[in-house]
Amino acid sequence: MAPRRRRLRLKKQTRRQLQGWGALAVAVATVWVAGHWSVVWPVLVSVLAAAVVGGGGWALLRAHRHAVGQDRAWREQEEARARELSMAEVDSLSWQEFERYVADLCRRDGCTKVVVSGKSGDLGADVVAYLSDGRKLVVQCKKYAPHRSVSSQDMQKFVGTARLEHRADVALFVTTCRSFTRDALGLALRQDIVALHRDLLGSWVKGAHLETLIPLNGSGGGARRRPTA
Repeated sequence: MAPRRRRLRLKKQTRRQLQGWGALAVAVATVWVAGHWSVVWPVLVSVLAAAVVGGGGWALLRAHRHAVGQDRAWREQEEARARELSMAEVDSLSWQEFERYVADLCRRDGCTKVVVSGKSGDLGADVVAYLSDGRKLVVQCKKYAPHRSVSSQDMQKFVGTARLEHRADVALFVTTCRSFTRDALGLALRQDIVALHRDLLGSWVKGAHLETLIPLNGSGGGARRRPTA
């Protein structure tokens, strides 16, 4: 136990020495400041003023960022509400009318030679057209209820026919439901199928050009990214 007591005494002595040196340093600094106050006080005032201005600027910046964030969130909500309003007419269409409506959207955006299959056994090619740059566009249309999701099985069928059977340069799967399942979206991204869910379709209906929507491919956020595992 003796070595332990010696270590404790050394630690206490070291702590006292540090406290003593600290007190001495504070005393010396106080004496120096008092003797050079005419030089020190303008610096202190400048530092204090800079701190006040900096703090005020930081507070204003935070308030500005908060206001911008709130405005952005409000705009996104309004855009989503507008898309839903624009989808009301689409929701009332039959599946045959929906295919013809998608064909009309393709024509509006400059597609040529637009053909609607409108029959069973079309092997996923509900609409066939050519983009303005000459690429062949093959569209699968699914008129689903908004709460549903496009399944992996639906996507697999289209993947198997879009290019092998129809020689599509751009394969587009467009649906009125809100989402694709994770497996369906992952398959679409791996096989370069453009997945257009309800929100993106709402933007298309509102006037967004098809070729600006193609790179979004299921994300709705402007970035093409793979779903997380």
